[in-house]
Amino acid sequence: MALSYKKLWKLLIDRNMKKKDLRELSGISPASMAKLGKNENVTTDVLLKVCTALKCDISDIMEIEED
Repeated sequence: MALSYKKLWKLLIDRNMKKKDLRELSGISPASMAKLGKNENVTTDVLLKVCTALKCDISDIMEIEED
C-alpha cells in the first residue's frame, strides 16, 4: 500500500491553482512540495498547512492505494 496525492493535484486543477500558488499560500518549503509531487512521506505538519490553506479535510488531498 502506498500514499497518493492525486486528489491534491485534482483539487488544485479544480481551483485553478498552480503548485507555486499552494506553496506560497500554505508556507511549505520547496522540498516538501517536491516530496508531495513524488508521493513521498511528509510530516503531518505539512499536511495540516496544506489543508488549512485549501480549507479542506485530509481525505480531500490524499488516499491510500493498493500496490
